[in-house]
Amino acid sequence: MVMQFLSDNAAPVHPQVWAAMQAADAAQPPYDGDRLSQALDERFSALFEQSCAVLWVATGTAANCLALATMVPPHGGVICHSEAHIETDECGAPGFYTHGAKLLLGDGPGAKLDGAAIRSVLGTIRNDVHQVQAHALSITQASEYGLTYKPDELAEVAGAARAAGLKLHIDGARFGNAVASLGCSPRVACLGADALSFGCVKNGAMSAEAIVFFDESLADLARLRRKRAGHLQSKGRFMAAQLLAMLDQDLWLANARAANAAAQELATAAAGRLLYPVEANEVFLHLSPAEREALRAQGFSFYDWGADAARLVTAWNARAEHVQALARAIAAL
Repeated sequence: MVMQFLSDNAAPVHPQVWAAMQAADAAQPPYDGDRLSQALDERFSALFEQSCAVLWVATGTAANCLALATMVPPHGGVICHSEAHIETDECGAPGFYTHGAKLLLGDGPGAKLDGAAIRSVLGTIRNDVHQVQAHALSITQASEYGLTYKPDELAEVAGAARAAGLKLHIDGARFGNAVASLGCSPRVACLGADALSFGCVKNGAMSAEAIVFFDESLADLARLRRKRAGHLQSKGRFMAAQLLAMLDQDLWLANARAANAAAQELATAAAGRLLYPVEANEVFLHLSPAEREALRAQGFSFYDWGADAARLVTAWNARAEHVQALARAIAAL
C-alpha cells in the first residue's frame, strides 16, 4: 500500500464539498448568474471583515494570472521571487494572460521577499521607455517552502509596494495553512493585498479556486478576462458550491489545521534534517538517495528535491497511522 505524501493535490475531495455539489445539481441561471455565485461576495466579505468581490475559476494558475492581468499592462512587469510558482511552475501563463508582461525576479530566504529585496529589484529599473516598469508585486502565503509571512513582514512588503505605486497580489494556494499556522484572522494574513488567490483545491475542494478582489474596481475587468480566457463555466454553480462549502463552519481552516498538525509530527521526527522551519503543511529535509529509496521501499510516496533532499506534503485527510509510520521511519534512518 502506498502512503501518500507526494502532494496535497493528490488528496480526495472532502465529503462536504461533494454534498454541496450534489445539492447544487438543480436548474439555475447559467454562468455566474446562479444564487450560489451571487452569494460569494457577501460570504467572503464576512470572512475577511471588509468588502470584496469574488470570482470563481478552476485552477490556481488561472486565479493568479487573471488577477495579475487586471493589474499589469502588456508592457509592464510583476515583481516576484525567483522561486515563485508563477515563475517556476506556470509554463509562462502570467505572460500569456497579461499579453506579454514580464516577471521581475527578486530573492530572499525560503522563497520570501522583504522590503529590501523589493527595493533592490526596483533599483535595477531605469525610469525610461527602454525598460519594463513594475506595476505589481506578487508574493506567496505560505511560500513555496512552506514559510509564512508574519503580520509585520506582510506590513513591510505591503508598505514597499505602496511606496512604489505597485498593486499587491498574494498567491494563496495554501492560504488556509498559513492562517492556521499564524493563528490570526484571514484579514490580517493578507492585509494590504489588492487581490488574493484563495486556494481550495489543495485543501479539500475538487476544482474551484477563488479570486478575492479587495480592490473591487479590478473585478469587472477580471470578469471580462475570465470569459475571454475560457474560464467562465456555464454551470458555475458547481464552482460556487465548492467555495461556499469550504467556508461553511470554517471547513477550510479545519482542513488546514489537520494538514499542519500532521506536518508538525513529521518535523519533530526529522529534527536536524530540516531545510526550513515547518510553518504550514510542507516538510523539506535532507535525505540521501539511499535514504529516499529506503523510505519508498516501505511504501512512502514523496518528491525528490534536488540531489540530497525531499519534500513531504501532508493533506487534510492525513491518516494518523501513515503519519506515525513515516515519522518512525525517518527517525530510524
